[in-house]
Amino acid sequence: MWRRTWLVFSQAVTVAVAGLFVVSTLKPEWLPGGSAGVSGRLLPTPTLLQAPALAASAGGGSGYALAAQRAAPAVVSISAMRVARRNPHGDDPRFRFFFGDAPPTQQIGLGSGVIVSPEGYLLTNHHVIEDATEIEVQLADGRQTRARVVGSDVETDIAVLKIELATLPVIALGDVRALHVGDAVLAIGNPFNVGQTVTAGIVSALDRSSAGQSRFQNFIQTDAAINPGNSGGALVDVRGALVGINTAIFSSSGGSLGIGFAVPADTARQVMEALVRDGSVKRGWLGVEPRDLTPDLIESLNLPVKEGVLITGVLQDGPAARGGLRPGDVVQKVGGHAIAKSSDLFAAVATLTPGSKAVVSVQRGGQPVELELLVAERPAAQAAGR
Repeated sequence: MWRRTWLVFSQAVTVAVAGLFVVSTLKPEWLPGGSAGVSGRLLPTPTLLQAPALAASAGGGSGYALAAQRAAPAVVSISAMRVARRNPHGDDPRFRFFFGDAPPTQQIGLGSGVIVSPEGYLLTNHHVIEDATEIEVQLADGRQTRARVVGSDVETDIAVLKIELATLPVIALGDVRALHVGDAVLAIGNPFNVGQTVTAGIVSALDRSSAGQSRFQNFIQTDAAINPGNSGGALVDVRGALVGINTAIFSSSGGSLGIGFAVPADTARQVMEALVRDGSVKRGWLGVEPRDLTPDLIESLNLPVKEGVLITGVLQDGPAARGGLRPGDVVQKVGGHAIAKSSDLFAAVATLTPGSKAVVSVQRGGQPVELELLVAERPAAQAAGR
C-alpha cells in the first residue's frame, strides 16, 4: 500500500515541477514577482541600463491597454521655471519713465519625462529644462517633487534629471533595432497641460536626420499625435517598452499634423550613461566636410567606387589634415565601420574616444589607402552653434 502511495506522490510532484518549468519559461509574468515590465537598476557605472525581455504579446487587454498600463506610470509631467528675459530697452530712462521699472517675471515651461531607474533618473528633452531655475516633477500617481539636472546634451536634445522618491515606477527599455516602419507605437505625455494622454500611431520612418539641427540626431518619425507638452515623453511599443523620447513635431499651426519625431531609446541611453558618468558627452572629431556620393558625382569625378563619402574639405591643421586625409578622398570605413553616407561618418567618428587612434580606409583616385588618424574631441563651440 505504501509503495502505491509513494508512486502517486512522486508522479504528482513530477507533473507539478514540469508545469512550473513551462510557465516560468513561456509566461513568467503569471508568477509572483515575474519580470514583465520591470527595468534593471541604474547605477553610475559604464553599464547603466539593463532591461529584461518583456512578454512577447500585448494580449490580455483591449487594444493597447496593456502597453499603456505598463508604461504610463513611469511618464511624468515637468514644470520648468525660468526668469523671463529683460526688455532690451529696460536701461533707457525714457522707457522706464513711461513703463516703469518692472521686475523680471517668471515663466513656466511645460513638458514630460520618463523614469528609467529605481534610483530616480529621468530622461527628458534639453529644450524642456534649458535655463530653468527650478524644476518640478509630478508623477502619474499624484506625487510631486523637485528635480535636479544631472546633465544635458544639446546635440541630441536629451537631458537627465534626478528625483528623490521611494518605490518609483520604472519603464522597461525596448530594442530599437527590432523596430520597423509600420509597427504600432504609443506616445505618452502631457500635451497642453491637460493631463497625461496616450495617443496611438505607427512608425512612419526611421533614421530621419534632416528633421533636426544636429548631425547626431537620427529620429524615429511617427504619426502618433505629439503636441506641445509631449516633449520629453515616452514613445513605446505594443509591449509598453520605451523605444524613443518624443522631441519635436513638424507643424505650421503648433499642433499635431501627423509628423512627429522621437530620439531613439538607445541613443538616449548612451547619452545618459555619459552624462551620469562624466557630466558631459565627449565625441570624437576629425575636422572634415563630407558629401554624399550620387551617381552623377561618381560619373563626373570618374570614381572607381560606388559607396562611401566624398571629402570636400579638410580643416587646416586639424586631426584629419595631420593624419594625411585630403579633399577628394572617398572615406569607406572608419574604425572598421562601413560608411555609406555623411550621417554614417559623423556617427562613427562621434563614437571614437578623443585621444585614441582610428584607422580610416579611403579611396584616393584609383588606389585604396589606409590612414591612421589621432582623434580629437569635438569642440564645444560647434555643438553650441547648432
